[in-house]
Amino acid sequence: MAGVGQRLEIRQGQSLVMTPQLQQAIKLLQLSNIELAEYCESELEKNPLLERDDREAAPVQEAADSTADAAGERADEALSRDDFSKTADMDQAAHENMYDGDIPATRAAEGPQSGSLTDWTTVKSGNAYEGEDGLESSVAAQASLKDHLEGQLSIAALLPEDRMILLALIDAVDETGYLRADLMDVSNRLGCEIEDVQAVLGVLQGFDPVGVGARDLAECLSLQLKAKDRLDPAMEALMTRLDLVARRDMGQLTALCGVDAEDIADMISEIRQLNPKPGLAFGSEPVTPVVPDVFVKVGPDGGWLIELNSDTLPRLLVNNQYYGTVSKTARDKDSKNYLADCLNNANWLVKSLDQRARTILKVASEIVRHQDAFLTHGVRHLRPLNLRIIADAISMHESTVSRVTSNKYISTPRGLFELKYFFTASIQSVNGAESHSAEAVRDRIREMIENEEPREILSDDRIVSLLTADGVNIARRTVAKYREALRIPSSVERRRLKAGEAPQAASYR
Repeated sequence: MAGVGQRLEIRQGQSLVMTPQLQQAIKLLQLSNIELAEYCESELEKNPLLERDDREAAPVQEAADSTADAAGERADEALSRDDFSKTADMDQAAHENMYDGDIPATRAAEGPQSGSLTDWTTVKSGNAYEGEDGLESSVAAQASLKDHLEGQLSIAALLPEDRMILLALIDAVDETGYLRADLMDVSNRLGCEIEDVQAVLGVLQGFDPVGVGARDLAECLSLQLKAKDRLDPAMEALMTRLDLVARRDMGQLTALCGVDAEDIADMISEIRQLNPKPGLAFGSEPVTPVVPDVFVKVGPDGGWLIELNSDTLPRLLVNNQYYGTVSKTARDKDSKNYLADCLNNANWLVKSLDQRARTILKVASEIVRHQDAFLTHGVRHLRPLNLRIIADAISMHESTVSRVTSNKYISTPRGLFELKYFFTASIQSVNGAESHSAEAVRDRIREMIENEEPREILSDDRIVSLLTADGVNIARRTVAKYREALRIPSSVERRRLKAGEAPQAASYR
């Protein structure tokens, strides 16, 4: 039996280390413009070498030139992809969170121009560097009504154009839950039919909380009564004259509803149990107006001009003159180290802000290039788009695009949208043709089933054959999943329903 002993071994290994500066670069990228302003304010208070740049904002294309310095060059070297490519054992989790920052300036949607800034490569995901109280604050934070509605939007079976309409309607819902937008205005802005907006409004009014999306008190109460199956003809008549209810004019109410005074009293009592402001059950924080990070305008040549909103970009400078003065008076080692750290952090922050701005501009320009038809012709011309398409086009990683498109807004002639809402799923075509939007395929399935003959009920396999003949490469289980998401019964159930002359399933959007 071999004895147990101790021995000393030397092993060579590779590891991926995320420096505090790199953590800061990742953090800045995913901050909204409001959060970024707060972060810069805190840095100005902590770092005596930082100061605001009160000069007139320079064009975005020239912003990087003003930040070139020795510390910036060292930062580029530390963040270059070549360094990390030597890490042969880097795991998939690290690879999925690479932040590539080769982000030159872009003038318009024709395509990004070349540049000289080097890459930023990020490492493992996680929010440990976000702050020690990140978990506590996220647990304690109360979801807002907008967040609650957008959460339901993310799982709704909708066409991409209907999803965009619904997003516009959600943005027009106030904190009490009422819709404060004219449907015709929404229709004109998005370039769609008023009937489409009305249909999507019906989807919104089916969301939780019950009564959300109502345009007035009567509609809000009616939606809640309908959900309780209590919106009978007498109650509908009562909803048309809430002014009589307020005056408790029992004589006119009994004549209007066709019931006696006792029934009217019961109906009024039932109305009193409803919630006239369903949205107030959610976050009570004041609504912060959304400020766009990017503007899209029509250029002189008819193309699209994309520019950053300079008002949302913090402009900071490193006061090298002050550093030179105080560094001469520093005697002890701690003071010298403190000044050196302040200088490095200040240089890095200035460069990180510039990199962040150029990354946003580059991603937004590529999104505009892909969704040009939407901007020109309206919401019905949204193209299938995912993170990989944008990432490949601009030579960045998908996680970088994901960070950029979160909490960043773009102002277009069609309205104000969060960048992430331009992404829709796609399904591959047969023979390498252009991909199909998943929502569009889902709508085709719905249309096929609605138009099927009673004697020829379409099975899932038959739907697959029809879609394949039209160039859509789709699996049977995907068809079944989409059909179930649309709440459409199986072919066996539909055949039984139609054989018994039951009403056909309602149209699904």
